[in-house]
Amino acid sequence: MVENRKYRTGYVIVCGLLCLLCVAAAVQKSSPPLYGESSFVEAEANTSSSADNTVLLGGMPVGIYMETDGVMVLNTEEIEGIDGEEYDPAAELVRSGDYITAVNHEGISGKADLLEAVGEIDGTQVVLTLRRGEETVDVEIDPVEYSPGRYRLGIWVRDNVQGLGTVTFLTGDGRFGALGHGIHDTDTSVLMSIDNGRVYRTSIQDITKGYSGSPGTMEGIIVYNNYNVLGSIDKNTEAGIYGTIDRIDELFSEKVPIETATKNDIHKGKATIRCYIDNELKDYEIQVTGIDTSGSEINKGLVIQITDPELLEKTGGIIQGMSGSPIIQDGKLIGAVTHVFVQDSTKGYGIFIENMLKQVESSD
Repeated sequence: MVENRKYRTGYVIVCGLLCLLCVAAAVQKSSPPLYGESSFVEAEANTSSSADNTVLLGGMPVGIYMETDGVMVLNTEEIEGIDGEEYDPAAELVRSGDYITAVNHEGISGKADLLEAVGEIDGTQVVLTLRRGEETVDVEIDPVEYSPGRYRLGIWVRDNVQGLGTVTFLTGDGRFGALGHGIHDTDTSVLMSIDNGRVYRTSIQDITKGYSGSPGTMEGIIVYNNYNVLGSIDKNTEAGIYGTIDRIDELFSEKVPIETATKNDIHKGKATIRCYIDNELKDYEIQVTGIDTSGSEINKGLVIQITDPELLEKTGGIIQGMSGSPIIQDGKLIGAVTHVFVQDSTKGYGIFIENMLKQVESSD
């Protein structure tokens, strides 16, 4: 959620896996399972009889896990062949931001499938099917034999992302919006195309205070198992992530209905943000110092400054993991925190709630 800093994720070079580093230092305690049945608590948002512009107010941190739609290409790399020569077999054929969807015309869904397919290479040309923007292309790569009977393609990839973020709101039909900005790949800056995702319970363990030049962070533990699944993610957009909460009573233990504002309702001056600090969900004072209705950047319509002495003492201002924290003015939800100014952690950007509500309406 830091300006010019994106969610950090893990790497694999078609034969090796390195560790993940997520925004807000989320800690994985077990391997994320495939999404399956769990003992969801049946509950309702109790807002269905309210006006269309009323939602339940968020502010709670959640763990985030998303799987890419295909295996995302980060980069290519030279490989030393069995003959001692250096080769870069995928250079100029595969591009950063491509998604590998098939190997030799056999569909793959993740790194495990890709590694298995690479393990079966016999030295002949390999056909990779790539999704490149709106196009689907096939490329032929000559694999490099790096030890007897073993081959590599020299492609760095990733297929998931993990981290912490804040839920902004919940609609009457159980749809939520969070973060207020999209999750981009760290290395390519491409908005990640997701196949599915989940939100999990999380436990905030520590807060690193921010200061000029170094925004702070939340550090939390996320146990990735079915027992801790709160709901599903089906959209990753420039205006945030969206999906459905199944265990509403658990996440929204305080059901606070709030009216949403239009851009025209917002004015410069006093406001509050709602966030979870020191095991407490609380409102903190801020100032809205700028309003940009031009739409030039979908998630930077508001400029805000933290003024609450308590929050400044605890966090130094806006910190990583706070993305999605609701912004409230005159009793209405006007937006969510999205970015922090790296050189002044008391200041940052926010998104208009209008922009988030437009995204939550569908699950495309």
